[in-house]
Amino acid sequence: MSEAKTIAIIGAGPVGLAAAAHVLERGMSPIVLEAGPEAGHAIRQWQHVQLFSPWEYNVDKAAARLLAPTGWNSPDPQAYPTGGELLEGYLMPLVTRTPLREVIRTSSQVSAVSRVGFDKAKTKGREQAPFEIRYQNGKGPEVLRADAVIDTSGTWFSPNPAGSNGLPAIGEAECASRVAIGMPDVRGINRSRYAGKKVAVLGAGHSAVGTLIDLARLAEEVPETQPVWLLRGADPAKAFGGGRNDKLAARGELGSAFAALVTSGKIRVETEFGVTHLSESEGRLEVSAGSGCAARSVVVDELIVSTGFRPDFSFLSELRLRLDPVIEAPVALAPLIDPNEHSCGTVRPHGARELSHDEPGFYLAGMKSYGRAPTFLMMTGYEQVRSIAADIAGDKKAAARVELVLPETGVCTRGGVETTSAAGCCGGPAKQEASACCAADETAKKAGASGCGCA
Repeated sequence: MSEAKTIAIIGAGPVGLAAAAHVLERGMSPIVLEAGPEAGHAIRQWQHVQLFSPWEYNVDKAAARLLAPTGWNSPDPQAYPTGGELLEGYLMPLVTRTPLREVIRTSSQVSAVSRVGFDKAKTKGREQAPFEIRYQNGKGPEVLRADAVIDTSGTWFSPNPAGSNGLPAIGEAECASRVAIGMPDVRGINRSRYAGKKVAVLGAGHSAVGTLIDLARLAEEVPETQPVWLLRGADPAKAFGGGRNDKLAARGELGSAFAALVTSGKIRVETEFGVTHLSESEGRLEVSAGSGCAARSVVVDELIVSTGFRPDFSFLSELRLRLDPVIEAPVALAPLIDPNEHSCGTVRPHGARELSHDEPGFYLAGMKSYGRAPTFLMMTGYEQVRSIAADIAGDKKAAARVELVLPETGVCTRGGVETTSAAGCCGGPAKQEASACCAADETAKKAGASGCGCA
């Protein structure tokens, strides 16, 4: 029965292409809709960035099986690729040398997903109705029907604004010419924009940290360059990561290098800086925080907003999604990844069970499945789509099976309390309990405790 199934996959990034490989391997028919002109369109925006996970964690197993007969040379599993190398060494061979080349439709922007003959409110017979996916491809509106939909469209093109309340700062739109989003290539193609300038970076995640390190290196080459770190929180050390305890060595080294630059004064730090206003100031940009007597500001030439991303659900409004109201992730996944509670690197691998909704046959996967949580790893997405493909094919046993062990950070926070453990963050991942974020939490829940047991 699975052979007749057509599976629509939204997004041709690494996780979307992995989904297509697993669907194909299950004897079903994938159709991949990619909004950009080429597969991996979002990655092309950060080709200069080195991943902090080595090749062994960035190649999906089903995709590798597709590539094997093509003469593809598998990269050194211990080497750390850049975004550009990920494209050249893996994604482009996958989309040009394997059967996936026949199922990818580029420049195809999905505008809506629903069920044939059913709006969101109509129930009887809903599960039997195929999905209807509408998209634009430059030739006018197109319609695709599918038995299931996997949304791996990501979040890269839905960045969070500068404003600390989740809204754009007042004046942000008017000052857009001096504001960049994400991780611009400050030492490469964007060098002329930032060299010799005073540049503020807003954010505390890996994007902000990486950009500030690059700006500090640029300052060594062009001494007039002045990096300024605008931090919403009070403690810069929270951005330094697990250091030597991090089993992803490059991630630990990134945090250690950043800590050294901050400690040495090469990066100016403004803590508790919740941006409220942006305005022009004598040909420069004034970035303001607070109000009244507590207001303060810095004047810079450029601002880079690295405050993370959020999912776009606008084209899914006719589907019955079950989303956590805080994290905007599927309700069963949200407790495992809630950054208000923890930053563990040992989020338990999860799949179809945690990613399904009240709309049978529809799944969120990849970065988008994490909602507003910033802790997604590519290998997690590969495990997600392996499980989802099995679930759609009716192999419930394989869908429920865990086939991934995640590397640990060695340092995590629970309810704001930092802990370190050589045996694994918070005791390691949970083994059975779906709502438990880690082993200590699972133990507490089995004992009848409510909430998070390892705080």
